[in-house]
Amino acid sequence: MTATEILKSKCLSFAQKQADFLFLNSNQISSAMKLDSYEFIFMCGQLNTFEINHKNALESLAYFIEQHKGKWMGLLLSYELKNEIEDLHSKNNDELEFPNLKVFVPEYILTVNKEDEIFCNDSSFLKEIENENLFCVSKLPFLEFEANTSKEDYTKAILQTKNHILDGDVYELNYCIEFHKKNCPELDIVSVYLALNAASPTPFSALYANTSHAILCASPERFLLKKDNLIYSQPIKGTILRKEDKAEDELMKSTLLNSEKERAENLMIVDLVRNDLAKSAKTGSVHVEELFGIYSFKKLHQMISTVRAELNNTPVVDCIQNAFPMGSMTGAPKIKAMEIIDELEKCKRGMYSGSIGYISPNLDFDLNVVIRSLQYNSKKQYLSFQVGSAITIDSDAQAEYEECLLKGSAMMNLFSGAN
Repeated sequence: MTATEILKSKCLSFAQKQADFLFLNSNQISSAMKLDSYEFIFMCGQLNTFEINHKNALESLAYFIEQHKGKWMGLLLSYELKNEIEDLHSKNNDELEFPNLKVFVPEYILTVNKEDEIFCNDSSFLKEIENENLFCVSKLPFLEFEANTSKEDYTKAILQTKNHILDGDVYELNYCIEFHKKNCPELDIVSVYLALNAASPTPFSALYANTSHAILCASPERFLLKKDNLIYSQPIKGTILRKEDKAEDELMKSTLLNSEKERAENLMIVDLVRNDLAKSAKTGSVHVEELFGIYSFKKLHQMISTVRAELNNTPVVDCIQNAFPMGSMTGAPKIKAMEIIDELEKCKRGMYSGSIGYISPNLDFDLNVVIRSLQYNSKKQYLSFQVGSAITIDSDAQAEYEECLLKGSAMMNLFSGAN
């Protein structure tokens, strides 16, 4: 283990004993275009915190940020925050009950940048971390998950989506289903996170936990990054499995790059992102830095595009509001897609399709897209994850359903008894 890996393990060992913490981990993987600043960030304790489930959340967030300028902040945004940003309503079931928005100023902050330089706001806290033992991973329980959508209902939903496309309501829609475990036994959250992270190491991995909720995230996707007066978004549309054989693996990359379907889906979302960033940008400054970039992860190749803009003195909250939720998780046009999603899906998404990240003392920020994630309500003993795909007029319901099962199996395998 490297010194940085040892420090990560000790942070997680310390975290296991804390009531509230946030761990952001890039797994020594560079994001698309290598825009990252930090290898990992660990926040725990809360000097000031704010969470809200009703109107005026974003106004309150803006006030909170203004009052705490010069401080590090952790930020969690639920997908359901969309109902405040747009005139939308959700009547679907919500077993997870995550707050729509949570922001906090940590008592302790420890960061390691990409040059392995350590920053900590308290030398005694750093010493305490260094004196911790390495985290001892426990065996995960065997759990069986239940889908909230049958194959028959899924097929009907895809047909309805395609009818909306034929009617011109949307061009593309991200439709998701949930797998859940009720009466879930108490989980060792850190051990589950490490198992997820080992199976799928990604540059936007995150673990947040408090006394009632946890989100365990293995995301490869960046929602928004602000650096000085520049803002970036890096939507992912296009995925293909990797192969062990090098020649076959290169063929898979070429197949993904040249797929007309994947390129069309990616381009639609890039256009949506360009429009979102333009709301916060200087006129004429929105630029697609990379279109259809192919990036390789442990098990998958992904098609990632990068859009950049120069900010027009836009405040942090306005930057986020103008682009939230991310188009890669809704479809296009975004508002109509979200309306249809609420009609067709059977539960609220909660943190899924939302975002986790940080705001730095100089008001830069980096926010991920919450996908490939477990959501856990420990008080209700409810554990779930959601999977989905982009539906277009050419989508085949059987193939899309099988893709959801394949994505779901990756999560289920964590609790197969083998870990």
